[in-house]
Amino acid sequence: MRYPLVYDHGWQIDFHALEQAITPRTRGVIVVHPNNPTGHFVKRGEMEKLNSICSAREMTIIADEVFLDFTLEGERAASFAANRGAPTFTLSGLSKICGLPQMKAAWLIASGPQDWKREALARLEVIADTYLSVNAPVQLAIPKFLELRHAFQRQAIERTRRNLAELDRQLATQKSVSRLKVEGGWCAVLRVPVTRSGEDVAIDRLSTHGVSVHPGHFYDFPSDGHVVLSLLTPSEVFAEGTKRLLAAV
Repeated sequence: MRYPLVYDHGWQIDFHALEQAITPRTRGVIVVHPNNPTGHFVKRGEMEKLNSICSAREMTIIADEVFLDFTLEGERAASFAANRGAPTFTLSGLSKICGLPQMKAAWLIASGPQDWKREALARLEVIADTYLSVNAPVQLAIPKFLELRHAFQRQAIERTRRNLAELDRQLATQKSVSRLKVEGGWCAVLRVPVTRSGEDVAIDRLSTHGVSVHPGHFYDFPSDGHVVLSLLTPSEVFAEGTKRLLAAV
């Protein structure tokens, strides 16, 4: 079952909906930290609430942190890797943190109660031995990839922040489109007038104006009126694309 985020001066986990979605078959809660595309970091209070829900029901938190290093405002959020309040698996990999989606290597960190962690790691070892392991060249190259990640991340963060500032500059010149708060990641969510379906808006912008955006329903937004922009686009292209997008609204 899924649970939503809600927006009220920033994104928040809808804990009422989350608890309503839990059934006797539920074994874990997945969080994306920061979320994609909303850019919402799980706050300390939300983490404590998740710990309370999961520990009381003997469920596991599964935290996807592939965008954790890409902070757009404020300080870098705390990782779930240090979480001790509930059984927790924290996931990451080379794809995002090093900008190497073709180099297939990822990892998992287990944290939480010691007895649970000991049993979980034993079972994971069986799983790891059962299926094909990471290929040897990638394994050997991982230390170098991780060493080089800082230069990639610096460039990516500088570009996303520059594009976000340009987006805000252009949004300030009009009143029909607004940007929702984003804290991390590579995307921005815009709230646009609801004159047609999100898919029709995206197709029109691409076919008529040469601008590619994602409709909100790609990411399970419950209603029309949202489009998602990539902040990784080269800055000159992003500025021109934003200009065409806003002129067409």
